[in-house]
Amino acid sequence: MVMGLSKGELYSILGMAFIFVFTQALAIFISSYMYEAGYQAFEDPEDPLNPIMYMILILAFTGVILLLLKAGKKNFIQMLILFASCLALYSVILLPYFYVFWYMGGNPPPVDSQGMIINLINLAALFTAILLTYVLYKYPEWYIVNTLGIIIGAGVTAILGISLGIFPILILLIGLAIYDAIAVYKTKHMIALADVVTEQHLPVLLVVPKVKNYSFRKQKGIKTSLKKKKKIEAMFMGLGDIIIPGCLAVSAYTFFSAGGPTFESSMVALATIVGGLIGFIVLMKFVMKGRPQAGLPLLNTGAILGFAAAYLFFTM
Repeated sequence: MVMGLSKGELYSILGMAFIFVFTQALAIFISSYMYEAGYQAFEDPEDPLNPIMYMILILAFTGVILLLLKAGKKNFIQMLILFASCLALYSVILLPYFYVFWYMGGNPPPVDSQGMIINLINLAALFTAILLTYVLYKYPEWYIVNTLGIIIGAGVTAILGISLGIFPILILLIGLAIYDAIAVYKTKHMIALADVVTEQHLPVLLVVPKVKNYSFRKQKGIKTSLKKKKKIEAMFMGLGDIIIPGCLAVSAYTFFSAGGPTFESSMVALATIVGGLIGFIVLMKFVMKGRPQAGLPLLNTGAILGFAAAYLFFTM
């Protein structure tokens, strides 16, 4: 035992912390390439209405999932989320495929062959995304779920971060932190959603085992485990708990300094990740009690405080 934790629990916390930091760092790394490629979701990143539109979309999608769940259409929910995951994978995979094949000879291809090469790049990225989604569907083990979750998480974090300026991102983080707390502690519908994605083994949840020989494919729903008072043999974290605080780090990296990323913007982004990591450590104290917890209130608060500290340091 270390600080009241078993070795397996300690390793699971460290593993999840690594995924938290690595996914956000990867998002920052690819964000410049995505920005140059025109991946921004909103034309004006400084428009404060953008995060409100995004939250409305989240609420609408959540409502659809809850209606399907109430109708007993769990398999349809699985197909819907797998389809969305496939589209996200395609969007992320398309970027490295483009850079590899477009500049294979060191220069852009001849004009008369560019159309054909673009079509081949799209087909290759689409085929890879479909193949990975099929592997996930047929063999949803925890390391496959995590690998695809990290790829999707980094891509979505980067796209959101380059699409929303710092002020709109702050609105988004505050709004979703409040929503997450209500959804977990008041309405509890977020627990129902987590139960479904766990049972269906979908890549919107990250999984770190606490014990050897753990199989995510055999994992029952979270509610079932809690009702039967069974010891949960893995730590689970929603992908959104990494994406949402991480998009502030990407936005700071992209928009803090005029003219693009600089040393100062890199340090502000790093401070934002560190702040989120501190929030993660505090969150783990509650998670270890064995009950579902709302992650965004603590994670977003930590990220915002880390950002604010670095912002004041570089602007005062």
